[in-house]
Order: sequence, then structure tokens, then C-alpha cells
Amino acid sequence: MTTSMPASPFADPAPAQRLERAAAALTEHGFAVEILDDATAARTRIKELIPDGASVFTGASETLRLSGIEEDINTSGRYDAIKPRGLAMDRTTQLGEIWRLMSTPDVIVGSVAAVTETGSLVVASASGSQLPGYAGAAARAIWIVGAQKVVSDLPTALRRIENHCLPLENDRAMKAYGRPSALNRLLILNAEPHPGRGTVLLLRETIGF
Repeated sequence: MTTSMPASPFADPAPAQRLERAAAALTEHGFAVEILDDATAARTRIKELIPDGASVFTGASETLRLSGIEEDINTSGRYDAIKPRGLAMDRTTQLGEIWRLMSTPDVIVGSVAAVTETGSLVVASASGSQLPGYAGAAARAIWIVGAQKVVSDLPTALRRIENHCLPLENDRAMKAYGRPSALNRLLILNAEPHPGRGTVLLLRETIGF
């Protein structure tokens, strides 16, 4: 599933050699990595990776939305889906409970803004709702990542976020919520100290921002 992107040096899919370098570096840093053809393959693989009945939180992600993975998790009835539970709760009186649910599921599923060939994952967020789970509070984390998100190093990852991701997310937020987005929080995962906890499904196609 390839999405239409504006002309940008950060919109083109990385070639096979760069994907393999990123995968090797991530593996060396403790992440489990699989290179898959496309979002359809990731959608199938997610169903194999997450056991029925697990509590699952889906971080805000165009990749999850466009691939159908978000809908599969939150509406299929196979899982204890955290996002719809949180939306049904009172954000004034139950905000603490909502954050605990989002932060400590059995599995958190999402994407990242960039993956470096040196083996780091970089996440940008306006609210930070997905960051505790990504950072370690969730028992397991799974990220689905389009090939256009592979960059050489951390400085390039930050340029990608500021020059490419933020304008696209800002446009999306204005249409969806009537207000702009913001680069309020950044999370850089340089390694996974608990083997088997973090899985990266690296796609050969472009999808998401």
C-alpha cells in the first residue's frame, strides 16, 4: 500500500541495502526485526504476533490507519482494545486511569518517524500518549515502519521529523481537530535491553508520514 507523498528527499523508499543495514543495526541493539514486502504482509504478521485476548494500545499512526491494522485491533473483538475503552471514559475524572491503561498494555502497536541505519528508532509526539509504552512500560512493543523512514543517522532523523513529518501531521491535525500539531515530545530508542520485547516490522514500501 503506497501513499501519495509530496516531493521530498524524505519521501522516497530506501533501497534494499539500506533496509538491510538498518535491520542489522537494530538487531545488534536488541530489537527483533523482520523485513516484509508491504503493509498487507504486516497486517497478517501482526495477527500472528499478538495473542487473542491481549490488552493492546494503538499509538496514533497514519501507518496503522492506512494499513487497516488500527481497525483490526480496535474493532475485531479479538483483543482487549485500550483505545476505544479510553475514548469511552471521562477525561476529567478518569484521566489518570486512562493514562495507566495506555502506558501499560500487554502490547503497544504503532510506528516511528524515523529509523536510522545506526540502529535507533525516533518517535515524535504532540501529546506523548504512546511514549511511556514505547519506552518500556508496555510488556511488548511492535512498530510498523515504511521504507521511506530509513535515514542515515540521528541528525538526519531530526531533520526528517521537522521538515517532512511535522508539516504533514500539522495538515492532518488541522483537518481532523481544527488545530495544529506540535513537536512537543521526542523519544529516541537506541537499544532494547529486554530481548524479545521490541519488534520492528520494516516494510519495503512507503506508507504513512
